[in-house]
Amino acid sequence: SLTGARLVNWCQDLFPENAAAMGLRLARGPAGDVLRAVRNASLRGAEMNVAPCPRMAARLAAEGVPRERLTVIPNWADGELIRPLAAQDNPLRAAWGLGDRFVIGYSGNLGCAHEVAPLIELMTLLAKEPGLVFLFIGAGAGYRSLHAAVAGRRLANVVFRPYQDRDQLPLSLTAPDVHLVTLRPEWEGLVMPSKLYGALAAGRPVVFVGDPEGDVARIVRDGPGLVAAPDAMPALAVQLRALRRDPARLAWMGAAARRAYEG
Repeated sequence: SLTGARLVNWCQDLFPENAAAMGLRLARGPAGDVLRAVRNASLRGAEMNVAPCPRMAARLAAEGVPRERLTVIPNWADGELIRPLAAQDNPLRAAWGLGDRFVIGYSGNLGCAHEVAPLIELMTLLAKEPGLVFLFIGAGAGYRSLHAAVAGRRLANVVFRPYQDRDQLPLSLTAPDVHLVTLRPEWEGLVMPSKLYGALAAGRPVVFVGDPEGDVARIVRDGPGLVAAPDAMPALAVQLRALRRDPARLAWMGAAARRAYEG
């Protein structure tokens, strides 16, 4: 450049692929090809391109970005702010009426890239499980479907809360006993759910619903949680019932989650 500055691209979402996956016609066909070519030219001319996960880096390499100009740096969370906290020591549990119930949490955006229908199926399968509750903290397009399902199916085991201030994250992220993370399989390599890292920092097991061979699954299946394909909710419900009744395994998985974060 004229100034001698070095360009480093920090690739969080891939466009136009994301727009195409959301159904935007302009991002498909010849127009999409042109947009992608312009994007790729910029990436090839950069000093370095940072992807948050290996699959995104592989996608960019397949688009012609030189491997030596690609690196993977995972998104992360503030591990000093967010630390494991025992459920009985978390005042939000009482304030939100969760008590000593087994809490399956989802924190953050629930949008186009995330699985929603499997969550509704899972909530329905576990609707009559005594002492179990789903806690959703956040917003996004998928919340409309969730609210409609809760009302239509008269699910009494679901609690909704809005986004929390940053200084509340140490409490809101440790309110659940386990965290749900979802990603549509076709979005693998286009985005990486950043909510994964907050859950790991909080020392909570992660229940991932998505591609069993994807980047999130690779992190989770080594100890910090459970992995289920979107069509495997009955089996996941069985696993969650068993995990709830095994506090030693739950604690071990939570410790493994924090170790994964620190690693």
